[in-house]
Amino acid sequence: MTTPLDDPGTLTGGGTLLEERTASTDDGDHERFAHYVEKDKIVQSAVTGTPVRALCGKKWVPGRDPSKFPICPDCQRIYEGLPPGDSGSGSGSGGGA
Repeated sequence: MTTPLDDPGTLTGGGTLLEERTASTDDGDHERFAHYVEKDKIVQSAVTGTPVRALCGKKWVPGRDPSKFPICPDCQRIYEGLPPGDSGSGSGSGGGA
């Protein structure tokens, strides 16, 4: 006796096929570093899936835990050069999905 799992052609009714794609929006070190990005932009990206742009110029869709990556040296240098009180930036993740 075969079951629907043995022969996918016998499945009837609705089913879901999940295809996950990871695409880089920019070449570079975004896979290796955590970058500084405005906090509201990170939240917006989480909701809409739109890419964010880091202080260093890297563009990607955050999806990894930034605490697992070293901070981008370019972002760090730019962040430290910002005027005091201009703390509208937060650390974004390095890499997609």
